[in-house]
Order: sequence, then C-alpha cells, then structure tokens
Amino acid sequence: MSVPALVAPLDALSDAENLRTARHQRLAGLGPEGQRRIAAARIGVIGAGGLGSPVILALAAAGVGELVVFDDDDVDASNLQRQVIHRHQDVGHPKTASAERVAADLSETRVRCVRTRLTDDNAVELLEGVDLVLDGTDSFDSREIVAAACERRDLPLVWGTVQEFAGLVTVFWSAPPAPAEPVRLRDLYPSGSEAPACSAVGVFGPLCLQVGSLMAAEALKLVTGIGRPLLGRVALLDALAGTQREVPLRTARAADAPADAPRATADVAQVDEPGDAIVIDVREDAEVATGMLPGARHVPLRTVLADAGAVTGSLDGHPAVLVCQVGKRALIAAQALQTSGAEVTVLRGGMDGWNTRRKEHA
Repeated sequence: MSVPALVAPLDALSDAENLRTARHQRLAGLGPEGQRRIAAARIGVIGAGGLGSPVILALAAAGVGELVVFDDDDVDASNLQRQVIHRHQDVGHPKTASAERVAADLSETRVRCVRTRLTDDNAVELLEGVDLVLDGTDSFDSREIVAAACERRDLPLVWGTVQEFAGLVTVFWSAPPAPAEPVRLRDLYPSGSEAPACSAVGVFGPLCLQVGSLMAAEALKLVTGIGRPLLGRVALLDALAGTQREVPLRTARAADAPADAPRATADVAQVDEPGDAIVIDVREDAEVATGMLPGARHVPLRTVLADAGAVTGSLDGHPAVLVCQVGKRALIAAQALQTSGAEVTVLRGGMDGWNTRRKEHA
C-alpha cells in the first residue's frame, strides 16, 4: 500500500536545480512538488561502503537536501571492487570524504559527515532531525543498534544486505501511518544473525549497486509519497539467476502474498515422520547449535538465496519442509525454492511452535 509523503516540500528550487532535475519533474506522480520534497529531505545513511556508496550517489543525484553520512572507517584497496564512490587516491583517507566529494560534484546536496560509530548509547541522539534512515552496514550488531534507534524515534528504516550473489531489501517502520502495520528487524531475524562477513565469503560487486539503487528508490518513494514501498515485503535479488522477486515479511499479512506463495501449513507430524520429505533448517549456525529437528538438514537462508537452484537439485525430486525459529525466514526460503521448482511447505510456528505443540501433546 502507499503511504503519505514523509517530507513537506520546499517553497522553490534554485534555477540550477530546476534545470538539473527536469527529467524527475516530468515524471507522473512525482512532478515539481515531489522534487521539492526531495530537496527538503534530510536523510541518514549508515555506512559509506558497498551499499552506502550507490545510495549516496543516487540520492545526491536525485537532489536530496541533506545527507547525514555515518562512517568511521578509512578506504582500503579491497573496497574499490564494490564501493564505487572511492578511488585509488582515497585509500587511507576517510570514506566520508569521498561522500562529500561526489555529492558536491553532482548537485546542491549538503553532506554532513559523522565520523563516530553508532552505539546503544549514542545512536538515538545522533539520528535526531533526520526524516528516514538507510542502513548499509555489514555487521548485524550495528544493524540491531540502528534498528533500535529508528524504533525509538519512529523513523522508517530502509534496509538492505548483500552476501555472495544474493541481496535483500525491505523497509522497517515501527509506527507507519494507518492502516499499514508495524514491521521491525526482529520480524525478519527474530533470533539475530551469525552470517559471515563478506571478507570471508565474498560479495559480487555489481549486486551492491543493484541493492543500493533499490534502497535509494525506496527512500525517494517514502519522501515523496509515490508508489508502494517495501513495507511488509522483502525483495529478493539473485544475481546469478538474474531474478528479482518478493515475499511477504509478516505471515499475518496473507492478503499481500501471491496466490501461489508457500504457506506455513506443515505441522508436528510432518517433521516427526516426514516420509519422503526432506526437512531443511534455514536458521543460522548459532541457532542450530542449540538443537535441530531429528534428521533435518542445515541449509542457512543465505545459502538458499545465493543458489536456490542448487538446493532444489539436492532434493532429488523430494518435497521439502522448511523450518526456522518462528516461520518468517522459512517462508522467504520457501518462495525462493518454489520459484526454482521445489515442492515446499513451511513448519507452522517454526521451532518455537514445534516445541510448544510437543509439550501440549506430551
């Protein structure tokens, strides 16, 4: 569903910005007023790396009024493969300096750099005054800090992640305008994440531009009130397959799901006595270390999204029952596997629900 414009428009643009943004202003639905909303926006960007780089480029080119860029890191030579705002001469210099330079080269966008790492103690204060936030960090600890601060300030959070050849984009918002429902980071990752760093498993450089561009588009949609933001939906990008699809984030929002989307229908009996079905646990390493269903295979969600075709092939034609902690991640995995031809169901309520029902039936 659409949501009202997040930012009130400026009274007028400069002559130079009117000329520069003429193609934006001709877009049906955006128009001159939408461009003046963009010029009035103050947007927080967390990280000037693989995702922050294309976000900063796209938002500065769009004419956002002010970008508040948070990054306390310096450019490393290994960043240049995917962090497209940095150059060889930037190695050893602050990443925020690159953000200032590229914005100045593109538009009248102001960049305020914050060379301070966000923590539980300072994040709420540092995000004061921004209209929305885009999170481009690569540490789940940092993502949790940013998400918690956005909840405290009732800020929409445009969220993206990349790993290997797979990407996710969605919008979290703890207090969206009615009738939209609140959606939070813990709805997608109720038990946190132990995904490996890109330095360990790699990341496909062009995918960072795809995901960052989609994040920037979500931000501009929220600012101007056009289109349908990814609120309650997760966009899944598979660079190897060349596909982009979506799944509902909240299982309660069944009306938002495609008619053929997998449902959380499997019950205790189907995982206790699966027959020819293969039970797949898509949780992270730290979660399965606390216990798995007997006979289940461990295939983390990131692996499913990186190569759903290979996971489907490993089933050898058998149906699969997918399991996570509460069911949401299993639904995302199920959508990816179903698209690649697998027959899938999802354990209703995940491991939490399974444990509860086992106790009730004991």
